[in-house]
Amino acid sequence: WDAQIAQLSQRWHVIAPDLRGFGGSQVTSGTVTMQQMAADLNALLDALEIERPIVVCGLSMGGYVAFQFWRHHGSRMRGLVLCDTRATADTPEAVASRLKMIEHVLRAGTEYLAEAMLPKLFAPLTFQNHPNVIHFEHQKILSAAPEGVAAALRGIAERPDVSSYLPQLSLPTLVVVGQQDTISTVDEMRGMAAAIPQAEFVVIPNSGHMTPLENPMAFNDTIEQFLVRVERGS
Repeated sequence: WDAQIAQLSQRWHVIAPDLRGFGGSQVTSGTVTMQQMAADLNALLDALEIERPIVVCGLSMGGYVAFQFWRHHGSRMRGLVLCDTRATADTPEAVASRLKMIEHVLRAGTEYLAEAMLPKLFAPLTFQNHPNVIHFEHQKILSAAPEGVAAALRGIAERPDVSSYLPQLSLPTLVVVGQQDTISTVDEMRGMAAAIPQAEFVVIPNSGHMTPLENPMAFNDTIEQFLVRVERGS
């Protein structure tokens, strides 16, 4: 989120937390659910004495957390941004794949995760034109604690399907997806946006699943325009 913090913090108060088990946050063994992470964010807002309604932005797993924040702490929200994520739960096949990945990560470390996921995370043009971005993400994955990754993967595998709640999402919502995202596809996210009453849907070119990293200029402009509209109440 570095590029987003640099631009958006010129006008708004931007908070980019380390979710539980990642960055400087404490690692919890076992399972960390998306609802637990949402509760952590709620507690963080209390600790920072943030009383004004906020716009919550979540990418991929962060989108799952954002849905739970809306469900359990929605009174604190003024808007929602969903980036390269999905509303559906994992299929049985996806759950089995995550459990297998957990075994590998705990046994061999996060290098396995980097090798398995990096080819899926970025658009071909990013590999071709921005190897520094690939290297950055590779190092981020390697720096993650295996126990924290495993706990989050278990939480992702257990997350509920929130598709039926989408029509109840009655606040301004921006749905953003990378044009070449093969994980949360354009068609899937377009369908999700269509189910949300006040949703805007934007496809970001020249990007895959990691849109904020791959095309930060277009992504930031999209977010900024949305925030201005939310601020004006339009």
